[in-house]
Amino acid sequence: MADSSKQYYDLTEILFKKHLIESKGKNYYIGVSPLVDLSTGKDLQDTNERKLFQNTRGFVAEVDLGEKFSFSTSFFENQGRYAIYQTNYYKSLGELYPGGANYNSQNAMIPGASRTKPFAVDGFDYAYARGNMIYQPLSKTWISAGNTPHFIGVGYRSIILSDNSISTPFFKIDQHFGKFEFSYLRSRLINMMRKPVSTTVEATYETKGYSLNFLSWKPTKNLKVSLFEGTVWSKGDSINVRSVYPTYYNPIPLINGFITPDSLSNSITGLDASMRIGTNYLIYGQYGCSNWDFKKYAVQLGLRAFSLFGQKDLMIQLEWNQASNGMYQHENSRLNFSNGNTPMALVKGNGFNELVFRTNHEWKRIYADYKLNYYQLFEHRNLALLPVIKNESKLNGNIVIHQLEMGYRFNRKVNLDLFGAINFRTDNTTSLKTFVAQIGLKTAITNSYTDF
Repeated sequence: MADSSKQYYDLTEILFKKHLIESKGKNYYIGVSPLVDLSTGKDLQDTNERKLFQNTRGFVAEVDLGEKFSFSTSFFENQGRYAIYQTNYYKSLGELYPGGANYNSQNAMIPGASRTKPFAVDGFDYAYARGNMIYQPLSKTWISAGNTPHFIGVGYRSIILSDNSISTPFFKIDQHFGKFEFSYLRSRLINMMRKPVSTTVEATYETKGYSLNFLSWKPTKNLKVSLFEGTVWSKGDSINVRSVYPTYYNPIPLINGFITPDSLSNSITGLDASMRIGTNYLIYGQYGCSNWDFKKYAVQLGLRAFSLFGQKDLMIQLEWNQASNGMYQHENSRLNFSNGNTPMALVKGNGFNELVFRTNHEWKRIYADYKLNYYQLFEHRNLALLPVIKNESKLNGNIVIHQLEMGYRFNRKVNLDLFGAINFRTDNTTSLKTFVAQIGLKTAITNSYTDF
């Protein structure tokens, strides 16, 4: 976030180092900036000559009041048209409306964002807002609440909880004591299933609960080992609404999967670990299993290397992820690990191996970021984590994605970048090839995963 460059004019100070509006006092700080993501591009493999674009406008505000209370808020208004593989996937995650014996899909869902409505030809219109507040009542205690996303781990992916799904209300306590750290997170999720009977103008969605107990031990400054249990909880169905089971409030990891009835919860239990070697290397990993069934598991192993070859801002990362079939699923599909019909952990759901290679470098504000994703699918279903069962073919094969972005970073505080990017994707399960080239200007303060 820090920028040590010297600026000699108010205009360049704002452009390169500050929020557009900043105010500081003895006991407060306020920073407000506009947000944009304006890009245009084309899929050179698409014979329909579709013009691809992203048109995002919004704002972000960050506020500190005193030394113990802070909050932030942001809003995004969007229109966009995307590559065919993205468009098809977003539509497949759409809202589910009762219709005869099954639920019918309408509109679409953008992971990490919100539901959509149609825009122009084959485009999407959507908006969403995020915010959170944090209070520190004691020196080693933090209490936070809001609807901002969470990411557990130090990898590119997380097998526990990632920022891929849509924002949802949460309450969280973080407590440090000696060499131990404890996080207590409680949240409300939604299945994008419209209830058949409603007293409101627009029928409401089904809800479910989520809990995460995360206990970490840090025996040295370079080693951290954590035990976690994440659980999705039933709050009824389309007709009946019930309170979550009492153990929802239990703070002790490993307990819920043992004592909660299987029909009312779906738990993932496991380990997260990371170790820094010297100042330039970080190795990490995660392991989790579903409801103590070791045949349903996910695992991650990774390495990050920093400041290589004497280059301060050069990073290389190599990561392997695997998720067995059924890992994030439940006999009651309403309890799958999804929120807003989008996966809560690994972007691809389950039933695959993935190899990720990333490298990025910045030199005098000029940056380059390259990423390779190699998927090996085995009996994979794209819609396995939906809250209803959809008839779809099981996929076996490979997906390869190359993504390269280069640009000029004006402002680190809001990540204002002028960029050009290419996305080359081959999928031998569908014989679909994609080669998207685009240019644009963006304030990249949120993650957007298109590597699926």
